[in-house]
Amino acid sequence: MRIVTVAAAQMGPIQKADSREAVVKRMIALMDEAKAKGADLIVYPELALTTFFPRWYSEDRAEADIWFEREMPNAATKPLFERAAQHQMAMNFGYAELTPDGHHFNTAILTDKSGKIVGKYRKVHLPGHVEYDTARSHQHLEKRYFEPGDLGFNVWRELGGIIGMAICNDRRWPETYRVMGLQGVEMVLIGYNTPSVNAEKSEEGVEKRLFHNRLSVQAGAYQNATWVVAVAKAGVEDGHPLFGGSLIVDPDGEIVAEAKTEGDEVLVHACDLDATTFGKTTIFNFAQHRRIEHYGLISSQTGAVPPPEK
Repeated sequence: MRIVTVAAAQMGPIQKADSREAVVKRMIALMDEAKAKGADLIVYPELALTTFFPRWYSEDRAEADIWFEREMPNAATKPLFERAAQHQMAMNFGYAELTPDGHHFNTAILTDKSGKIVGKYRKVHLPGHVEYDTARSHQHLEKRYFEPGDLGFNVWRELGGIIGMAICNDRRWPETYRVMGLQGVEMVLIGYNTPSVNAEKSEEGVEKRLFHNRLSVQAGAYQNATWVVAVAKAGVEDGHPLFGGSLIVDPDGEIVAEAKTEGDEVLVHACDLDATTFGKTTIFNFAQHRRIEHYGLISSQTGAVPPPEK
């Protein structure tokens, strides 16, 4: 067996007024709890250091740069990296990245057990819109504040296995998992911040949104025979609710742990990476069963093109 004991560190709300230092203290407390429960990898949410700022419209988009990190680690996050090294615990968390040459990304990193950054991912599937939309119940301006990720869906050999990353809306797209699946991924780490209310369909309800969350993660896990760890930032941020539902899913697509609250909460599960082998060598043996000669549309076309009408 190749066991990775993973902690899904769900975080409750982060308000606009909360400092990075205050948030990092919460993250360290979660890490200490995870260590006490035997974890050697901790996974935090998307935009773990700040409120979900894309809900706020700024006429001058540069005003939003206060939410972005120019380096990682930095003064505010250094204590988190130091505690991770002390605990000999790998970690994954998301943040808003402003590069030295002025690019803005929704980013996640992976460290090894010494606290060294060994992997970086930038969110590919940005949801939402660019301009203020009066028809929506609330704004979702990721397309205004971020650029689509430019690093692709990579995987890294860490913790004795093959680890990949994705962020939030990426979890809803099968291509996300399949590209990593084609690299033999054994565990996918996903942080998310998802509103409890659909801005364009308020009657949808939080239970259906939680259903879609589970459905997306479970399908990705099963269809690629991989563990998936999906971790929320949840609760009411300055009047805007985010749902929780953090979960750990095994390579058969079954939920083995799921959050019960919308606050800071740690889920710990011992994940056997060898449990991915059966699916990868039977029904999802890609080398034997994939028929790439029929998949051309997936990489050659974006929008759907129905056949002509008769």
